[in-house]
Amino acid sequence: MTLGGSSAEQAAAVWQRAARARERADRELGLARRYGNLAEESGGDLHARLAHIHRTSARRHEVAAELLESHARRAANWAATGGRPPLFMTGVAEACGTESAAVTLVDLERNQIATASSDGPSRAAQDLEYILGEGPARDAVRDRCAVVASGDVLTDRWPGYGPAAEGLGIGHVLAVPLRSADSCIGALAAFGVRADATSTATITQVADSLTRNVFLGADAVPGLFGGIDYRAEVHQAAGMVAVQLGCRIPDALELVKARAFGDSRPIGDVAQDIVQGRLQLG
Repeated sequence: MTLGGSSAEQAAAVWQRAARARERADRELGLARRYGNLAEESGGDLHARLAHIHRTSARRHEVAAELLESHARRAANWAATGGRPPLFMTGVAEACGTESAAVTLVDLERNQIATASSDGPSRAAQDLEYILGEGPARDAVRDRCAVVASGDVLTDRWPGYGPAAEGLGIGHVLAVPLRSADSCIGALAAFGVRADATSTATITQVADSLTRNVFLGADAVPGLFGGIDYRAEVHQAAGMVAVQLGCRIPDALELVKARAFGDSRPIGDVAQDIVQGRLQLG
């Protein structure tokens, strides 16, 4: 969690962000009620549409406030007791009805550029997608729709990812795209969630709030309070391998991924060993 200042100051800053989100939600809800009343009086479609737009916006701000308040409580506890800084994704996972959730951010070519996760299994699942080039988050981004898989569907749809995910204890996954206007900036995946209409709607709402309020909003959260991983060390390791072997950086990156998968290790740990000179490839 990196907002600057002491842990208590950082916790206070999160509460301030949560309060601003609540204020926006209240303002939007007030507008929704106003246009709703006008729609009842006039019977006009325009007022009804405006009421719907503002209700949707209000709910998005409410979810953002709930996520920020959840993180603020953990941050306050951290300030009081010490220990490891809290992860913003812990609250995201809880909002999705699980302990394991992960966000993947992509570039215009749908390459994974950053990740954030709530726990070990979700982080390992993200590594699998990054290494193998297949999985629920990638499909959610590509198709721009919810992706649900469990049991045989999980292993049949992704022959590499599916069995490996089951090996992590993941039997159910629901991934939804992070959509903004006509673009898609990534995906939110929830693990261990049995998909139904309610869970899909809930996770889609969380994803919408993350996209428009947390990542792209006027009061966007920088780096998810330090909980986001840009895989900088992985790319540094790929550059070192490229120099050592005289190959292209994309090829070197594939070698790093292959080593991590072959050794059943987190790719970040393999990259760290390469950067610190404890491991050489080739």
